Amino acid sequence: MRWQELKNKEIINISTGERLGLLGDCDVEFDIRNGKINTILIPELKGYLSFISEKKVDAIPWDNIKKIGSDMVIIEK
Repeated sequence: MRWQELKNKEIINISTGERLGLLGDCDVEFDIRNGKINTILIPELKGYLSFISEKKVDAIPWDNIKKIGSDMVIIEK
């Protein structure tokens, strides 16, 4: 599957039912030797104003992805 096909899918945590964001808004870490994704980096915003707030990143290992559907990605963390 190509990144372009994954780009606009919602990320849902199956443990909590929480929507974590869109895959297109995330960064990824990948192995340059084989081109496989290792980690998805999901930005977390703390506070109401994003330009003032402290930005943290939630790192989700690729192994935590349980299912990739037509419109969402199910993870377990």
